[in-house]
Amino acid sequence: MSLAERVISGDVRAAARLITLLEDGSPEALEEIDKLYPNTGRAYIIGVTGAPGTGKSTLIDNLVSGFRHQGKGVGVVAIDPTSALTSGALLGDRIRMQRHSTDDQVFIRSLATRGWAGGLARATLGTVRVMDALGKDIIMIETVGSGQVELDIFRAADTTLAVLTPGSGDDIQMMKAGILEVVDIIVVNKADKEGADYLKSDLETMLAAAKRSGDKWVPPVVLTEATSNKGTEELNDVIFKHREYLFSGRGMEKHRRERVRLELLENIEGFVKDFTNIIKTTADFEIRVDDILKGRAVPRQAAEELINLLAERRQKEKG
Repeated sequence: MSLAERVISGDVRAAARLITLLEDGSPEALEEIDKLYPNTGRAYIIGVTGAPGTGKSTLIDNLVSGFRHQGKGVGVVAIDPTSALTSGALLGDRIRMQRHSTDDQVFIRSLATRGWAGGLARATLGTVRVMDALGKDIIMIETVGSGQVELDIFRAADTTLAVLTPGSGDDIQMMKAGILEVVDIIVVNKADKEGADYLKSDLETMLAAAKRSGDKWVPPVVLTEATSNKGTEELNDVIFKHREYLFSGRGMEKHRRERVRLELLENIEGFVKDFTNIIKTTADFEIRVDDILKGRAVPRQAAEELINLLAERRQKEKG
């Protein structure tokens, strides 16, 4: 059986192996993802974004428990900063969620950003496809939490949670970044801290005034204390209310179209990057460098010639 066939049959080890190959950029992995594709599209995808220290991982851990009590199979894709020495995930969110390690209906995987921008890793959407094909009902994506605006998550997920904490100034940053116009639910975590109620009220005022392109959904602001699990049940209810809202109109179709757009663009960017890496190792590349230095060509013209040359060779190899 191929890796894809094993994943579809529920083989967790095959899923883990395929995700590793995806992270390494293996051509074999991309071929296996192609085979998986017809068996995906059923999972409900939840994105969780927020600055470092907001308690995203603990919050996700609590939500996973709630989803499991509802009988849902859950996947978690935790995007971590990259170790400069190993190019691997540095924090290892699986350590934080160890209590779920013996539950075969929970699949948790950390991915390293490896320099990929937007708060996600290059292998994120492929990993989501693997978990979807594995049969997970809900897949949660936790962004890297770089402190930067991570807009890709809003296109990758069906429902996106932005996690803030009192006294951090995150509300101002969100307003500047335009996140209030696209976020689905705002979570004020560490609500036992001073200023939580004020932040909630402030956010609700800003959300009421935000322009949301005809969207009738007004993002609720939910207070939680992840370390004591307070507010998690309410947050769970709000998440499923948003899911119902999406299915009641064309919201889910719109979200999934955006995800396919993002996935297509990532594949194009991957092809371009691979194409560039191949071109710069060829003798033809050095010939064009000499041509430019000697005034026989200009960079744009030489680049176009190289692309056409390599494309012709690739076509002949396939033919």
